[in-house]
Amino acid sequence: TSPAYFTKFDQVAMHRDADGILEVRLHSNGGPCRFGPRTHQHMVDVFYEISRDPDTRVMILTGTGESWIAEFDESQATPRDDFTVPRNWDRVYWEGKKVLQNLLDIDVPVIAAVNGPALVHSEYILTCDAVLASSTAVFQDLPHLTFGLTPGDGVHVLWPHVLGPVRGRYFLATQQKIGAEEALRLGGVNEILAPADLMPRAWALARQLAAPRTRASPCTRWALSQRLKELVVRDVGHGLALQGLSGAALGNPGPDPLRQDIRP
Repeated sequence: TSPAYFTKFDQVAMHRDADGILEVRLHSNGGPCRFGPRTHQHMVDVFYEISRDPDTRVMILTGTGESWIAEFDESQATPRDDFTVPRNWDRVYWEGKKVLQNLLDIDVPVIAAVNGPALVHSEYILTCDAVLASSTAVFQDLPHLTFGLTPGDGVHVLWPHVLGPVRGRYFLATQQKIGAEEALRLGGVNEILAPADLMPRAWALARQLAAPRTRASPCTRWALSQRLKELVVRDVGHGLALQGLSGAALGNPGPDPLRQDIRP
């Protein structure tokens, strides 16, 4: 019997086979995932529920159709999601920290199967132990600068960690797009597959990792993710705070509210 949380979240489809391999597929009404405030909120709980389920041996995180997450769902927004209002940021700040912490607290191997453009919250992918990408995959940090926000949410931590500090800063500051082949060359992807081969390869790798003779214990995930956990705990909150400050500045009339003359 599947756990109750498998059907609890309307943008996440989950199923697990007899070997304990859990596929987590992001979607919107059965099609490609369109990200919004409720998606952000639900991801915190999705990863928490998975992290405390002892019956999962390996997890595959993927999207639906031709994109991983490439668009926004503005219909999810309410007045409490207005990022120019400072009092709205306590929830966003908490969610932004917890979503990555909960994802890293999943104590089994996690495989990202990037089925297409990953333009929104691509930092989730970088917490995974293996990153398989479709040849159609593209990586970018689309939302932050597009909406006038400081790149936070962990992209400012994980992308420079993966690409190196110079390439990582350029990637975020210019909203650079990195295709699958370049991501492989730069160390952000482990394998590139034809679109039709992506999920079969993800499941084959998952079966390898879940096999009794090769099954990794939770200690392996702890060892391999410890450095990322330290980075997330230390630096993600700072980036989210600056992201909130830039959002508040957008709601403050004036030529440049963050560049006032502070000299006596």
